[in-house]
Amino acid sequence: MQTSLFDLENRYASLSEAGDPLERLNAVIDWEIFRPILARIDAKERKTAAGRKVTCRVLMFKLLVLQRLHNLSDERLQYQVSDRLSFMRFLGLELSGNVPDARTVWAFREALKEHRLTDALFERLNQALADLGVELKSGQIIDATFVPVPIQRNKPENNALIKSDAVPIEWGKTPAKLAQKDIDARWTKKGGQNHYGYKNHINIDRDTKLIAAAVCTAASVHDSQVLDAVLRDAAVGGKTVWADSAYRSDEQEQSLAASEHESQIHERAYRNKPLSEAQGLSNTEKSRVRARVEHVFGHMHNSMGGIFLRSIGAARAAVGVGLMNLTYNLARIEVLIRLKVFDFDRIGTPRIRTTG
Repeated sequence: MQTSLFDLENRYASLSEAGDPLERLNAVIDWEIFRPILARIDAKERKTAAGRKVTCRVLMFKLLVLQRLHNLSDERLQYQVSDRLSFMRFLGLELSGNVPDARTVWAFREALKEHRLTDALFERLNQALADLGVELKSGQIIDATFVPVPIQRNKPENNALIKSDAVPIEWGKTPAKLAQKDIDARWTKKGGQNHYGYKNHINIDRDTKLIAAAVCTAASVHDSQVLDAVLRDAAVGGKTVWADSAYRSDEQEQSLAASEHESQIHERAYRNKPLSEAQGLSNTEKSRVRARVEHVFGHMHNSMGGIFLRSIGAARAAVGVGLMNLTYNLARIEVLIRLKVFDFDRIGTPRIRTTG
Protein backbone atom coordinates (compact mmCIF):
# COMPACT_ATOMS: atom_id res chain seq x y z
CA MET A 1 0.00 0.00 0.00
CA GLN A 2 1.41 3.36 -1.02
CA THR A 3 1.65 6.00 1.69
CA SER A 4 0.14 9.35 0.78
CA LEU A 5 1.39 12.76 1.85
CA PHE A 6 -1.75 13.11 3.94
CA ASP A 7 -0.96 9.86 5.79
CA LEU A 8 2.58 11.06 6.48
CA GLU A 9 1.35 14.40 7.81
CA ASN A 10 -1.03 12.55 10.12
CA ARG A 11 1.85 10.47 11.45
CA TYR A 12 3.95 13.57 12.05
CA ALA A 13 1.03 15.27 13.77
CA SER A 14 0.66 12.23 16.01
CA LEU A 15 4.34 12.41 16.94
CA SER A 16 4.00 16.11 17.75
CA GLU A 17 0.94 15.50 19.88
CA ALA A 18 2.87 12.87 21.84
CA GLY A 19 5.57 15.46 22.56
CA ASP A 20 8.41 14.50 20.19
CA PRO A 21 11.58 15.65 22.04
CA LEU A 22 13.50 15.94 18.78
CA GLU A 23 10.92 18.32 17.37
CA ARG A 24 11.25 20.42 20.53
CA LEU A 25 15.02 20.45 20.15
CA ASN A 26 14.77 21.56 16.52
CA ALA A 27 12.42 24.34 17.59
CA VAL A 28 14.92 25.92 20.00
CA ILE A 29 18.24 25.40 18.21
CA ASP A 30 19.27 27.17 15.03
CA TRP A 31 21.71 24.56 13.76
CA GLU A 32 23.17 27.02 11.28
CA ILE A 33 25.22 28.59 14.08
CA PHE A 34 27.52 25.57 13.79
CA ARG A 35 27.99 25.70 10.01
CA PRO A 36 30.97 28.11 9.96
CA ILE A 37 32.92 25.79 12.26
CA LEU A 38 31.92 22.65 10.37
CA ALA A 39 32.96 24.37 7.13
CA ARG A 40 36.58 24.13 8.27
CA ILE A 41 36.46 20.47 7.26
CA ASP A 42 36.13 21.57 3.64
CA ALA A 43 38.50 24.54 3.85
CA LYS A 44 40.90 22.91 1.40
CA GLU A 45 39.74 23.82 -2.09
CA ARG A 46 38.81 20.87 -4.27
CA LYS A 47 40.83 20.63 -7.50
CA THR A 48 37.91 19.24 -9.53
CA ALA A 49 34.17 18.81 -9.20
CA ALA A 50 34.55 15.09 -9.78
CA GLY A 51 33.79 12.56 -7.07
CA ARG A 52 31.02 12.04 -4.61
CA LYS A 53 29.13 15.12 -3.48
CA VAL A 54 29.84 16.10 0.12
CA THR A 55 26.94 15.41 2.48
CA CYS A 56 25.63 18.52 4.24
CA ARG A 57 27.89 19.10 7.25
CA VAL A 58 25.07 20.35 9.45
CA LEU A 59 23.08 17.20 8.66
CA MET A 60 26.10 15.08 9.61
CA PHE A 61 26.53 17.03 12.84
CA LYS A 62 22.88 16.47 13.73
CA LEU A 63 23.41 12.76 13.07
CA LEU A 64 26.15 12.74 15.71
CA VAL A 65 23.85 14.56 18.11
CA LEU A 66 21.22 11.86 17.51
CA GLN A 67 23.86 9.23 18.07
CA ARG A 68 24.86 10.68 21.45
CA LEU A 69 21.25 11.28 22.50
CA HIS A 70 20.64 7.53 22.21
CA ASN A 71 24.20 6.14 22.43
CA LEU A 72 23.93 4.24 19.17
CA SER A 73 26.65 2.52 17.18
CA ASP A 74 27.21 3.82 13.65
CA GLU A 75 25.38 0.82 12.20
CA ARG A 76 22.40 1.16 14.55
CA LEU A 77 22.25 4.88 13.85
CA GLN A 78 21.96 4.21 10.12
CA TYR A 79 19.19 1.68 10.75
CA GLN A 80 17.26 3.85 13.20
CA VAL A 81 17.34 6.89 10.94
CA SER A 82 15.99 4.74 8.10
CA ASP A 83 13.32 3.27 10.37
CA ARG A 84 12.07 6.10 12.59
CA LEU A 85 9.97 9.01 11.38
CA SER A 86 10.99 11.19 14.32
CA PHE A 87 14.67 10.79 13.37
CA MET A 88 13.93 11.59 9.72
CA ARG A 89 11.98 14.70 10.63
CA PHE A 90 14.71 15.86 13.00
CA LEU A 91 17.26 15.57 10.19
CA GLY A 92 14.98 17.02 7.52
CA LEU A 93 15.10 13.83 5.45
CA GLU A 94 12.28 12.73 3.17
CA LEU A 95 11.13 9.11 3.07
CA SER A 96 12.73 8.77 -0.34
CA GLY A 97 15.92 10.57 0.74
CA ASN A 98 19.32 8.94 1.11
CA VAL A 99 20.42 8.15 4.65
CA PRO A 100 24.17 8.54 5.27
CA ASP A 101 25.64 5.12 5.93
CA ALA A 102 27.69 4.01 8.90
CA ARG A 103 30.98 4.52 7.07
CA THR A 104 30.06 8.13 6.26
CA VAL A 105 29.20 8.79 9.91
CA TRP A 106 32.54 7.32 10.99
CA ALA A 107 34.43 9.42 8.45
CA PHE A 108 32.70 12.63 9.56
CA ARG A 109 33.50 11.95 13.20
CA GLU A 110 37.11 11.32 12.16
CA ALA A 111 37.09 14.69 10.42
CA LEU A 112 36.01 16.36 13.66
CA LYS A 113 38.98 14.67 15.32
CA GLU A 114 41.50 15.58 12.65
CA HIS A 115 40.41 19.22 12.52
CA ARG A 116 39.98 19.41 16.32
CA LEU A 117 36.52 20.92 16.03
CA THR A 118 34.73 19.38 19.02
CA ASP A 119 35.84 22.02 21.51
CA ALA A 120 35.07 24.77 18.99
CA LEU A 121 31.51 23.46 18.54
CA PHE A 122 31.07 23.29 22.31
CA GLU A 123 32.30 26.86 22.73
CA ARG A 124 30.11 28.06 19.85
CA LEU A 125 27.00 26.94 21.68
CA ASN A 126 28.07 28.59 24.93
CA GLN A 127 28.95 31.75 23.01
CA ALA A 128 25.48 31.76 21.46
CA LEU A 129 24.08 31.69 24.99
CA ALA A 130 26.37 34.54 26.02
CA ASP A 131 25.17 36.56 23.01
CA LEU A 132 21.66 36.19 24.41
CA GLY A 133 22.72 37.40 27.83
CA VAL A 134 23.23 34.05 29.58
CA GLU A 135 26.25 34.27 31.87
CA LEU A 136 27.36 30.95 33.32
CA LYS A 137 28.80 32.54 36.44
CA SER A 138 26.53 31.46 39.30
CA GLY A 139 29.22 29.22 40.80
CA GLN A 140 31.29 26.25 39.68
CA ILE A 141 30.58 22.61 40.52
CA ILE A 142 33.34 20.23 39.50
CA ASP A 143 33.33 16.44 39.28
CA ALA A 144 34.31 13.54 37.03
CA THR A 145 32.83 10.25 35.88
CA PHE A 146 34.33 7.16 34.29
CA VAL A 147 33.75 6.65 30.58
CA PRO A 148 34.16 2.93 29.77
CA VAL A 149 35.45 1.65 26.43
CA PRO A 150 35.83 -1.91 25.06
CA ILE A 151 38.25 -3.84 27.28
CA GLN A 152 41.49 -4.85 25.61
CA ARG A 153 42.53 -8.49 26.03
CA ASN A 154 46.32 -8.26 26.08
CA LYS A 155 49.13 -10.37 27.45
CA PRO A 156 50.42 -9.23 30.87
CA GLU A 157 53.78 -8.24 29.42
CA ASN A 158 52.07 -6.09 26.77
CA ASN A 159 49.92 -4.41 29.40
CA ALA A 160 53.06 -3.61 31.38
CA LEU A 161 54.56 -1.91 28.32
CA ILE A 162 51.38 0.06 27.65
CA LYS A 163 51.26 1.22 31.27
CA SER A 164 54.79 2.58 30.84
CA ASP A 165 53.65 4.48 27.72
CA ALA A 166 55.41 2.10 25.33
CA VAL A 167 54.10 0.00 22.44
CA PRO A 168 54.86 -3.72 22.00
CA ILE A 169 57.32 -4.20 19.13
CA GLU A 170 55.12 -6.72 17.29
CA TRP A 171 52.21 -4.25 17.29
CA GLY A 172 54.39 -1.54 15.78
CA LYS A 173 55.30 -3.88 12.97
CA THR A 174 51.63 -4.48 12.17
CA PRO A 175 49.77 -1.16 11.73
CA ALA A 176 46.44 -2.94 11.20
CA LYS A 177 46.75 -4.62 14.59
CA LEU A 178 47.95 -1.47 16.33
CA ALA A 179 44.89 0.37 14.98
CA GLN A 180 42.71 -2.08 16.94
CA LYS A 181 44.61 -1.60 20.21
CA ASP A 182 43.81 1.17 22.67
CA ILE A 183 47.15 2.20 24.12
CA ASP A 184 45.72 5.29 25.83
CA ALA A 185 42.92 3.86 27.99
CA ARG A 186 43.86 2.86 31.53
CA TRP A 187 42.65 0.70 34.39
CA THR A 188 41.94 2.15 37.80
CA LYS A 189 40.09 1.12 40.95
CA LYS A 190 37.55 3.13 42.93
CA GLY A 191 35.29 1.95 45.73
CA GLY A 192 36.53 -1.61 45.26
CA GLN A 193 35.47 -1.63 41.57
CA ASN A 194 37.79 -1.77 38.57
CA HIS A 195 37.24 0.71 35.75
CA TYR A 196 38.80 0.75 32.28
CA GLY A 197 38.75 3.62 29.85
CA TYR A 198 38.65 7.36 30.30
CA LYS A 199 37.24 10.10 32.52
CA ASN A 200 34.96 13.00 31.74
CA HIS A 201 35.90 15.91 34.01
CA ILE A 202 33.29 18.67 33.95
CA ASN A 203 32.61 22.06 35.49
CA ILE A 204 28.92 22.97 35.54
CA ASP A 205 27.19 26.25 36.24
CA ARG A 206 25.37 26.01 39.57
CA ASP A 207 22.04 27.57 38.54
CA THR A 208 21.55 26.20 35.03
CA LYS A 209 23.42 22.87 35.35
CA LEU A 210 24.99 23.59 31.96
CA ILE A 211 28.50 22.29 31.37
CA ALA A 212 30.82 25.29 31.10
CA ALA A 213 34.17 23.50 30.81
CA ALA A 214 35.33 19.92 30.36
CA VAL A 215 38.43 17.76 29.90
CA CYS A 216 38.82 14.11 28.88
CA THR A 217 41.65 12.06 30.43
CA ALA A 218 42.60 8.45 30.96
CA ALA A 219 40.67 6.78 33.80
CA SER A 220 43.79 6.55 35.95
CA VAL A 221 44.21 10.34 36.20
CA HIS A 222 43.19 11.51 39.67
CA ASP A 223 40.40 14.08 39.77
CA SER A 224 42.54 16.61 41.66
CA GLN A 225 45.11 16.68 38.85
CA VAL A 226 42.54 18.18 36.49
CA LEU A 227 41.04 20.84 38.76
CA ASP A 228 43.11 23.65 37.28
CA ALA A 229 42.23 22.54 33.74
CA VAL A 230 38.46 22.82 34.26
CA LEU A 231 38.44 25.66 36.80
CA ARG A 232 37.20 28.91 35.29
CA ASP A 233 38.32 32.38 36.28
CA ALA A 234 36.33 33.70 39.22
CA ALA A 235 35.15 36.69 37.21
CA VAL A 236 33.90 34.42 34.42
CA GLY A 237 32.46 31.38 36.19
CA GLY A 238 31.76 32.72 39.66
CA LYS A 239 33.89 32.78 42.79
CA THR A 240 32.42 29.79 44.65
CA VAL A 241 33.72 26.31 43.84
CA TRP A 242 32.08 23.05 44.95
CA ALA A 243 33.71 19.62 44.65
CA ASP A 244 34.04 16.42 46.65
CA SER A 245 36.91 15.68 49.03
CA ALA A 246 39.06 14.11 46.29
CA TYR A 247 39.85 17.64 45.14
CA ARG A 248 40.88 18.95 48.56
CA SER A 249 44.42 19.55 49.75
CA ASP A 250 46.15 22.37 51.62
CA GLU A 251 48.00 23.31 48.44
CA GLN A 252 44.78 23.40 46.43
CA GLU A 253 43.02 25.51 49.05
CA GLN A 254 45.85 28.03 48.96
CA SER A 255 45.76 28.10 45.16
CA LEU A 256 42.01 28.76 45.12
CA ALA A 257 42.37 31.58 47.64
CA ALA A 258 45.18 33.12 45.60
CA SER A 259 42.97 33.10 42.47
CA GLU A 260 40.13 34.75 44.44
CA HIS A 261 37.93 31.67 44.46
CA GLU A 262 35.87 30.70 47.48
CA SER A 263 36.28 27.00 48.27
CA GLN A 264 33.26 24.91 49.16
CA ILE A 265 35.19 21.69 48.59
CA HIS A 266 34.33 18.89 51.01
CA GLU A 267 36.71 18.41 53.91
CA ARG A 268 38.49 15.09 54.21
CA ALA A 269 38.74 12.60 57.02
CA TYR A 270 42.12 10.98 57.63
CA ARG A 271 43.26 7.86 59.42
CA ASN A 272 42.94 8.44 63.17
CA LYS A 273 41.51 11.87 62.45
CA PRO A 274 37.78 11.66 61.67
CA LEU A 275 35.71 14.67 60.75
CA SER A 276 34.36 16.74 63.61
CA GLU A 277 30.63 17.18 63.95
CA ALA A 278 30.93 20.71 62.57
CA GLN A 279 32.91 19.48 59.56
CA GLY A 280 30.36 16.74 58.92
CA LEU A 281 27.49 19.24 59.02
CA SER A 282 29.44 21.56 56.72
CA ASN A 283 29.96 18.76 54.21
CA THR A 284 26.27 17.90 54.33
CA GLU A 285 25.38 21.50 53.53
CA LYS A 286 27.89 21.59 50.68
CA SER A 287 26.42 18.36 49.30
CA ARG A 288 23.06 20.07 48.77
CA VAL A 289 24.70 22.10 46.02
CA ARG A 290 27.39 19.69 44.84
CA ALA A 291 24.77 16.99 44.17
CA ARG A 292 23.58 19.01 41.16
CA VAL A 293 26.53 17.72 39.14
CA GLU A 294 25.31 14.17 39.77
CA HIS A 295 22.09 15.14 37.99
CA VAL A 296 24.16 15.85 34.87
CA PHE A 297 25.88 12.46 34.94
CA GLY A 298 22.55 10.83 35.80
CA HIS A 299 20.98 12.32 32.69
CA MET A 300 23.84 11.01 30.55
CA HIS A 301 23.54 7.53 32.04
CA ASN A 302 19.76 7.25 32.05
CA SER A 303 18.32 9.57 29.40
CA MET A 304 21.14 9.43 26.83
CA GLY A 305 21.58 5.67 26.78
CA GLY A 306 24.72 5.61 28.91
CA ILE A 307 28.23 6.97 28.41
CA PHE A 308 29.97 3.89 27.01
CA LEU A 309 32.22 4.68 24.01
CA ARG A 310 32.96 2.27 21.17
CA SER A 311 36.07 4.10 19.98
CA ILE A 312 39.77 3.32 20.31
CA GLY A 313 42.37 5.84 21.48
CA ALA A 314 42.47 9.10 23.44
CA ALA A 315 41.84 11.38 20.46
CA ARG A 316 38.63 9.59 19.49
CA ALA A 317 37.57 9.36 23.14
CA ALA A 318 37.97 13.13 23.43
CA VAL A 319 35.65 13.58 20.44
CA GLY A 320 33.11 11.16 21.90
CA VAL A 321 33.18 12.79 25.32
CA GLY A 322 33.07 16.27 23.78
CA LEU A 323 29.99 15.35 21.73
CA MET A 324 28.42 13.82 24.84
CA ASN A 325 28.86 17.06 26.78
CA LEU A 326 27.67 19.20 23.89
CA THR A 327 24.60 17.03 23.35
CA TYR A 328 23.78 17.19 27.04
CA ASN A 329 23.95 21.00 26.89
CA LEU A 330 21.65 21.07 23.86
CA ALA A 331 19.08 18.91 25.66
CA ARG A 332 19.43 20.96 28.83
CA ILE A 333 18.93 24.23 26.96
CA GLU A 334 15.69 22.89 25.50
CA VAL A 335 14.45 22.18 29.03
CA LEU A 336 15.49 25.60 30.33
CA ILE A 337 13.71 27.33 27.44
CA ARG A 338 10.61 25.17 27.86
CA LEU A 339 10.49 25.97 31.58
CA LYS A 340 10.94 29.66 30.75
CA VAL A 341 14.11 29.96 32.79
CA PHE A 342 15.51 31.92 29.84
CA ASP A 343 13.73 34.93 28.39
CA PHE A 344 14.20 33.82 24.78
CA ASP A 345 12.74 30.93 22.83
CA ARG A 346 15.51 30.02 20.40
CA ILE A 347 19.31 29.84 20.27
CA GLY A 348 20.72 31.63 17.27
CA THR A 349 17.77 33.96 16.80
CA PRO A 350 18.46 37.51 17.99
CA ARG A 351 16.34 38.49 20.94
CA ILE A 352 13.71 41.08 20.06
CA ARG A 353 13.26 43.73 22.71
CA THR A 354 10.06 45.68 22.97
CA THR A 355 9.56 49.07 24.55
CA GLY A 356 6.39 50.16 26.16
